[in-house]
Amino acid sequence: MLVAFSVTPIGAGEGVAAAVAEAVRIVRDSGLPNETNAMFTLVEGEWAEVMDVVRRAAEAAAAGGGRVSLVLKADIRPGVTDALHDKVASIERHLSGG
Repeated sequence: MLVAFSVTPIGAGEGVAAAVAEAVRIVRDSGLPNETNAMFTLVEGEWAEVMDVVRRAAEAAAAGGGRVSLVLKADIRPGVTDALHDKVASIERHLSGG
């Protein structure tokens, strides 16, 4: 399963980077394949382990205020591994004409 998610503390004002960093730290410390960009964090693994990481990340982001917005998109394909990189590689192959 590949999940793209974003957590945003609500009521913390404009500066949410510290709370979001704590959420990202949970993901990075999980040992699961992951990437973070300007809008989302992607994490790949089995259903239970990925959802546990997302839950803990949301809890970490909410620690400063108690309320958090969570946006989540999942690609659930049993038996597929390294979708985190393979999906992008497929697009790149098409862009290069191959």
